[in-house]
Amino acid sequence: MPLLTILPSGKTVEVAEGTTILAAIRTTGEKVPPECGDEAKCGACHIFVQEGRKTVSKMQRLENERLDAIVGVGSKSRLACQTRIGPDNITIELLGFASGL
Repeated sequence: MPLLTILPSGKTVEVAEGTTILAAIRTTGEKVPPECGDEAKCGACHIFVQEGRKTVSKMQRLENERLDAIVGVGSKSRLACQTRIGPDNITIELLGFASGL
């Protein structure tokens, strides 16, 4: 099973392939934002995929549209509720919601 490493805490968790990054984050005890039902409506789960970007699920139209409306988006940006973990290890960076914002 792939490993998910979460920055800045450095927590690492083994997760099943196909799990959303947000679901995996929840298993570590990290603070997560209020939910929009994992429907890419709020954008509060914006993260950076620092390593392993090519192994996660491809971005779909709904996620892309939501990211277009968020300030600070870059090439490593994804929504944790929409991104599924692939077969390889990945490293993500939590942004504002890591501090409970």
